[in-house]
Amino acid sequence: MRDQQHIDTSCGVTSDDRSPREGPINASSRRDEANEPTAVTDGGQQNPIEHRPLIIAGTGIAGLTAAIYAGRGDNDPLVIEGDEPGGQLTLTTDVANYPGFPEGIGGPELVNNMKAQAKQFGAELKNGIIADVDASSRPFRVELTNGDVYTADAVIAASGASARTLGIPGEEELMGYGLSTCATCDGAFFRGEDMLVVGGGDAAMEEASFLTKFADTVYIAHRREEFRAEQYWVDRVHEQVDDGDIEIMTNTELLEIHGSQEAGVDHVTLVQNDAGYPSENLEDPDTEQFDFDVGAVFFAIGHTPNTDYLEGTGVELDADGYLKTQGGDGAGQTETAVPGIFGAGDVVDYHYQQAVTAAGMGSKAALDADEYLEDLERTTATGDLEAAADD
Repeated sequence: MRDQQHIDTSCGVTSDDRSPREGPINASSRRDEANEPTAVTDGGQQNPIEHRPLIIAGTGIAGLTAAIYAGRGDNDPLVIEGDEPGGQLTLTTDVANYPGFPEGIGGPELVNNMKAQAKQFGAELKNGIIADVDASSRPFRVELTNGDVYTADAVIAASGASARTLGIPGEEELMGYGLSTCATCDGAFFRGEDMLVVGGGDAAMEEASFLTKFADTVYIAHRREEFRAEQYWVDRVHEQVDDGDIEIMTNTELLEIHGSQEAGVDHVTLVQNDAGYPSENLEDPDTEQFDFDVGAVFFAIGHTPNTDYLEGTGVELDADGYLKTQGGDGAGQTETAVPGIFGAGDVVDYHYQQAVTAAGMGSKAALDADEYLEDLERTTATGDLEAAADD
């Protein structure tokens, strides 16, 4: 994820002492009697540990906002933290564009505040990673990688998208200390510095163009001769090249980032070969390796949405694996093609990828899930009455 926000838990329309919404099951029975150690059934499946009205996948900004709203809605949410608890915001040392914090706030601090707020309203956070959601029957069957199994009437997928990185020396140490995957979030911190953008697609062009607001010079390093970005962005970047704001280094790759957490990025090591993909031709005498001074580095090589656990559920994904929601009137609903499964945050949003937009999507997903659960409760109650009448 990428930046910033303090959540308005009153939804902007009701007071703190409003009556909580009822979930699909009576509050006293929301957690199933199956609160027993996991056991194997005769069919070879694990018995569920317990049943919840709502399970939320992910504890980034979208997931935590959904948890706050779902907790206040009396939907007893269980939040599975995922393999990156807190999401990408935990890598951001200073968040300056999240509303409500004029002096800024650290990413981890913001996440911890939201976790505390979610718990205050009744959400339970559990360390774990969802391996699979079985939507072949109701309730949904949610299995974690450790074998634990839960059932749920509704699921919010807020598992985010992981920024792609290079796995090069200096990357792990300097991520958040001069190395970033979000120009919008972090560019202003390096005002007046020379900056390096790595990538050749739309994201790289857009981020390089954005960074010209702050940088002395923006350098783009791309491993091939031709950019794969849309022509609009290529033309825009070349205009800024003509203006002296951007310099392009094609057939060039980043090998290493040098610096420290105390002083930030000092310089980088680049490699260049006119044939392209120079890191694959380091022994070629035409390959040149050299150090290059920059004060900040931005990876813009794409994101991978964390949606593997939804395979086979019937939800629709786009070509890049992002979750498709139904949209519709009223600012766009968050339900997927599978009733009861909702999406929020970077697992859906491949464009904005901001903490504040993720928070908004998380609140919408929780409200949509609440409406779904209320409808389910009414349907269940009607069915029970009809069955009783038949008896």
